[in-house]
Amino acid sequence: MASDNSTKIVLGESELPAQWYNIQADLPRPLPPVIHPGTGQPIGPADLAPLFPIELIKQEVSAERWIDIPEPVLDIYRLWRPTPLVRARRLEAQLQTPARIYYKYEGVSPVGSHKPNTAVAQAYYNKAEGIKRLATETGAGQWGSALSMACRFFDLECVVYMVKVSYHQKPYRRALMETYGATVHASPTTLTNAGRRILEGDPNSPGSLGIAISEAVEVAAMNADTHYSLGSVLNHVLMHQTVVGLEAKKQMEIAGDYPDVVIACCGGGSNLGGISYPFLADKLTGQRPGLRVVAVEPAACPTLTKGKYLYDFGDTGQMTPLVKMYTLGHTFIPAGIHAGGLRYHGDSPSVSLLHDEGIIEAVAYHQNPVFAAALEFAGAEGIVPAPESAHAIKAAIDEAICCRESGERRVILFNLSGHGYFDMTAYDAYLAGKLQDYELPGEEIEKALAGLPAVG
Repeated sequence: MASDNSTKIVLGESELPAQWYNIQADLPRPLPPVIHPGTGQPIGPADLAPLFPIELIKQEVSAERWIDIPEPVLDIYRLWRPTPLVRARRLEAQLQTPARIYYKYEGVSPVGSHKPNTAVAQAYYNKAEGIKRLATETGAGQWGSALSMACRFFDLECVVYMVKVSYHQKPYRRALMETYGATVHASPTTLTNAGRRILEGDPNSPGSLGIAISEAVEVAAMNADTHYSLGSVLNHVLMHQTVVGLEAKKQMEIAGDYPDVVIACCGGGSNLGGISYPFLADKLTGQRPGLRVVAVEPAACPTLTKGKYLYDFGDTGQMTPLVKMYTLGHTFIPAGIHAGGLRYHGDSPSVSLLHDEGIIEAVAYHQNPVFAAALEFAGAEGIVPAPESAHAIKAAIDEAICCRESGERRVILFNLSGHGYFDMTAYDAYLAGKLQDYELPGEEIEKALAGLPAVG
């Protein structure tokens, strides 16, 4: 039970985690190797060196449980970290549930989301290696905003390929990136071979994260002073995000509670891994065997709930290595839903392994009920959530309603990974009744999966 009537639990700067947690030390089995598409053999550091600094390559494959956070990174973290943990008492009362609902609020960062936790680290390691420019992709723009800010802090150039449908849906995200000094392109573009190939096949392509990744990787591979930076999926990215869950564990301890279920939206996995992996460490080591972790995704891009656990390219242009993950196929082009950060065809290798082992669960929702949940949350707690984060809210509300019906006093923790104040066009469309729900047909999934490479 909570020890007092506190609503917001805030840690001091001295309690900021000094290390990241690496779940690879505790996984039930090692991650499958990453395969070079040309040789069919596992890749080595030399294969990744054109894209990433050596320290991130080491982190990507490390099995050490704890990795020290460099002091220059901690110094920037202190601009907004630690972030608050909030007991959603007003939402509990509104739902008339016996459940205790907590949310970790990452929207207090300068760009309004959890993404700077890894952007700052990646910019630091690239700067230390002498890199001059970072190229990346972004969907809704939260990742692009975070990397743009981090590059400004470390005096790096930043070029962002923003999925075209989001580029037009979220003009103020583009403006924010440009305010930090980044160059932003609507992807697919005519600036890269990958973009031109897509446009030749479909001049009106809305774009996808897979396409934008191809463009950013191509730019990095062709320029010695440029590296690629990714905001999700990779092991080191999810590890950097564990500052979220590590803080939350301390805050839950202060509250006198421990979650029965941890919930987060899931596109590539950084949000889910960040909040849940420090708690999953307790489950994997046998301390909390009953802990549930729920990944929430859009029904229009149901990677974990309808995809297959197979080797696939991380990008549409087939420029990346082959990774075993839950995938809808690298040629998959998602519908233009407003949760742009969740429109990725694949998932993190570690999230995928945990789901394949039955250690975590996954659910998918249509966007109209997600926005309805967002409005219910905003009416109770005052924060307008990002469309991505609203998926976690929907799942948390459903859990709380189950508790109301069963009488169970479960403890629910979810990651409110960002605010939605740059997403008001989406809310405007919802309030006007213009949002459409998209259910991905099974035949489309099978068609996309048919083009997957064969890996023995």
